[in-house]
Amino acid sequence: MNSKKLGLVALIVALVVAFFAFDLGRFLSLAYIKGAQTDFAALYAAKPFLVAGLFFLAYVAVTALSLPGAAIMTLLAGAVFGLLVGTVVVSFASSVGATLAMLVSRYVLRDGVKAKFGARLADIDKGIEREGAFYLFTLRLVPIFPFFVINLLMGLTKMKAAAFYWVSQLGMLAGTLVYVNAGTQLAKIDSLAGIVSPGLLASFVLLGVFPLIAKKIVDAVKARRVYAKWAHKRPKSYDRNMVVIGAGAAGLVTSYIAAAVKAKVTLVESHKMGGDCLNYGCVPSKALIKTATLLRQMRHSGEYGIKSASHELDFAQVMERVAGVVKAIEPHDSVERYSGLGVDVQIGTAKILDPWHVQITKDDGSTSVLSTRSIVIATGARPFVPPLPGIDEVGTLTSDTLWDLREQPRRLVVLGGGPIGCELAQSFARLGSQVTQVEMLPRIMIREDEEVSAYARQALEADGVTVLTGHKALRCGKEADGSKWIEVEAGGQTRRIGFDLLLCAVGRVARLQGFGLEELGIPTQRTVVTDDYLQTIYPNILAAGDVAGPYQFTHTAAHQAWYAAVNGLFGTFKKFKADYSVIPWATFIDPEVARVGLNEQEAKEKGIAYEVTKYGIDDLDRAIADSAAHGWVKVLTVPGKDSILGVTIVGVHAGDLLAEYVLAMKHGLGLNKILGTIHTYPTLAEANKYAAGEWKRAHAPQGLLRWVQRFHDWRRG
Repeated sequence: MNSKKLGLVALIVALVVAFFAFDLGRFLSLAYIKGAQTDFAALYAAKPFLVAGLFFLAYVAVTALSLPGAAIMTLLAGAVFGLLVGTVVVSFASSVGATLAMLVSRYVLRDGVKAKFGARLADIDKGIEREGAFYLFTLRLVPIFPFFVINLLMGLTKMKAAAFYWVSQLGMLAGTLVYVNAGTQLAKIDSLAGIVSPGLLASFVLLGVFPLIAKKIVDAVKARRVYAKWAHKRPKSYDRNMVVIGAGAAGLVTSYIAAAVKAKVTLVESHKMGGDCLNYGCVPSKALIKTATLLRQMRHSGEYGIKSASHELDFAQVMERVAGVVKAIEPHDSVERYSGLGVDVQIGTAKILDPWHVQITKDDGSTSVLSTRSIVIATGARPFVPPLPGIDEVGTLTSDTLWDLREQPRRLVVLGGGPIGCELAQSFARLGSQVTQVEMLPRIMIREDEEVSAYARQALEADGVTVLTGHKALRCGKEADGSKWIEVEAGGQTRRIGFDLLLCAVGRVARLQGFGLEELGIPTQRTVVTDDYLQTIYPNILAAGDVAGPYQFTHTAAHQAWYAAVNGLFGTFKKFKADYSVIPWATFIDPEVARVGLNEQEAKEKGIAYEVTKYGIDDLDRAIADSAAHGWVKVLTVPGKDSILGVTIVGVHAGDLLAEYVLAMKHGLGLNKILGTIHTYPTLAEANKYAAGEWKRAHAPQGLLRWVQRFHDWRRG
């Protein structure tokens, strides 16, 4: 705390101490003001502006310092100034004083609270930004909540001072009127309890609840307004409780949950069941990575004591194996399985005609229309191909179209340094292709800490990938002999890179066109715009998965599916906000990179205080035995506490090792709990326990240990 803050705190403390030391509170007692009422009234009659001004300043001071006596002063205002003037003076004075108290709290306390509870405070600030004024108004209406506590707590948030002032003035007006009016009959008052009777207090509570009821009514009116143009389309009965568009992770899980709670649900898929993850993403890429890793181990068999391990690569067979893995998993997501679970699965293209009708067009051109209570848009995303000049001429593959490849490219250029680009670049390099990876940003895997990006780059380069960061792709072209090239620029210099195959992995975009969103006026940006409950502007039309964002992970899509299903089916009675507080992800290069929560660069960007604990996997027995002694576990914790803010793991099976930390963060378990848990020896999972041990060692109570050492010395005699 700086000297200015210390000085302000000292001044406030001195004023409060003086108030109690000199027993100034006696002037703010009911007995005193009743006895002095006549004198105050006479003084006010003689010098009205001076008395009103001094009273105003005194009231501001009492409120700003959170001193007891504001209620008594409000009574005095009614007795001396009358109902109208008293209400005006008290209303403005109490609001000014409350705002000063809030600003002092913000100036003195917010930075310290933010340093310790930055993540939680950030979430609170988001809520305050959305509906802070509404909830402050509700609290001000109910006098059972101490106003001085509200002032101090609101100072810890980002609520604007002007909004705080006006909401406070309006919210406290009803209570002010009651007390000022009571003050006009001061002689009849024996105690404060007599002013706020149980009945009156109950009325205030009802008044405070009214805005909540009003909000529900407003929401209903808004919904009615949105639906107004479609009102004539609303059916009296419905064919389905829910129609889900898209059979990827989000759509499959949504329809599964709906069927499990006995809703009548239809799932519509236009192409392949299982979506991108099964057919083009997670499953085939991991199958390819497995083969590439095995090949790398064979080439480096000397690390395992095997002098040589011969092999003959059949690229077409490798890709057939990948297709076979997809085929083996297909039954998990098949039409037959979901039909058996009670889901009506239809293969065709879905279009939303209005908020309650979905048209399904099958491959043979036939159409049908289903009426439904709710609709879930789970149409996923597709790879983005940048509009480079000449790219259509040279041709390009994406993570969607790569898997039909049966001839290995001798020279491969990968555009993109994100997770997909890194995984595929390393895999093809291990299979023997000459791979060049082009990334426009200054480093690959830009969302990770710099040391992680650097380590990932070293790993890719060790497998033969030429990594070009800070290089912008300009154009593509062909020579007269048919050879292909891409031109890139860095530092004002351009160069051409020859290739046989160009693979675009620069990101994915949500599938938004062709489903009727434009006709219904459903807002879209990069994704479908939804609220915290995954609802669009039409409460019965929801979105989940990649098409909804904010994450493009299969496990996040499945996580959102629960909220989409429950809110879509039961949202009229109870809705649940989608929870993104603990989201894990992994990049399956070798070594793997896995993360949950904050990393260092995010913590710095958000101004969240943290401590770092790092354990090197090169010291782990099992990793040494497996010739996999590389990488680390890095844990960010709240300063001085074992509460976990985030974890990054780099190493073999990092994605699996992360699960323990995901569980811990989800259920509020700290590093002490992990340290106290038995981990099987020898396993890679021991890395988590040893990381917790590193934290414990750094936070050992040194003063206590010195006394313990003295005790042991004494015991030895």
